[in-house]
Amino acid sequence: MKVVVIGAGLGGLALAQRLVKAGVDVEVHERDSAVEARFQGYRIGFAPEGMRALQGAVPERLHPLLEAVSGLVEGSGRAVDPQLNVLGEKERDDDEGRLYDRNVLRHLLIAGLGDRLRFDRKLDRYEELADGSVRAHFADGSTVDADVLVGADGMGSAVRRQLLPDIAVHDMPVYGAIGRTPIAGFEHLIPGWSTVVSAKNVQLMLGRMVFQRPPVQAAKELAPDVTLPDTPSYIRWVLLLPGTPKTLDLQPVLDLMADWHPDLKALIAKADTNNSGVSPIKEGDAIEPWPTRAVTLLGDAGHPAPPGGLGANLAMIDAQVLADKLIGATDKLEALAAYEKTMCENAATGRAAAAEAFRNFARLRADA
Repeated sequence: MKVVVIGAGLGGLALAQRLVKAGVDVEVHERDSAVEARFQGYRIGFAPEGMRALQGAVPERLHPLLEAVSGLVEGSGRAVDPQLNVLGEKERDDDEGRLYDRNVLRHLLIAGLGDRLRFDRKLDRYEELADGSVRAHFADGSTVDADVLVGADGMGSAVRRQLLPDIAVHDMPVYGAIGRTPIAGFEHLIPGWSTVVSAKNVQLMLGRMVFQRPPVQAAKELAPDVTLPDTPSYIRWVLLLPGTPKTLDLQPVLDLMADWHPDLKALIAKADTNNSGVSPIKEGDAIEPWPTRAVTLLGDAGHPAPPGGLGANLAMIDAQVLADKLIGATDKLEALAAYEKTMCENAATGRAAAAEAFRNFARLRADA
């Protein structure tokens, strides 16, 4: 069996790693020109089930490195007002998983794939062939045939647009300013694992990303053949605002915070401007199992949900379930149908989690 994965995000790479381990012929095609062609995101959290799926995707020899570059979920979460007066605290559970920087983790999942990962490969369309295989057509005029084509190409998935053209992606009635700021000097803002600042119509969420060991140093000592980005520990911040963004500039965000505590304003003002900005928050229509063919979806391509919907966890679980179904399968369509049923069930859970998170955010804003 040959599997072609469209998209080198976390889910697509995790699937590829699992298939390589099982001796399955797999290629990953990514539209970006290189691994560092664009910014790849911020802190993400893995609950225990997602963490186990991640560990199963990372080669065992790299597990010490995976541990070293994680962040611990420690202390309580707290809610404060814009002057940093504490409104409430919530203790964490005994095991809330681990934290990772998305870009660092992506580099780790690339390790060992070699020429199975190909950049500058933008999918134009796919073609289902008479023998049950699939031909991917790329923008440069090249093609590649596969027994199974997996769309792991994110919320704006080109594969999903062709496979399920009635599924739409919409802007939500809130938008976000998101960024990261080096943590030095701001540790007091997050004494535990997170802090939420709520005001009328505005909400700021802060999260620590403190590596147990600096990624470059950890890779040098534990896996010298692996290249990780030189990312320092930071605070990831997300500001939720009503409506749609009028500009991508952060200055209007600072204007809204004019009467906030000086340390909160300084946090935004000192953000890493190359990796911070303003954007809409999007969600997709719910997806139900479709008539199974040799084309399927994984991660945000298969369950386009807004932040708070357990996206990274679900991508890892998708990769685990799909690999398990494909490895040794005697009937690929039967295997894919079983995967898609499970994926859609998990997606419904993720959508519910995202909806509840946004309801809680709205309640906090209303009560501010």
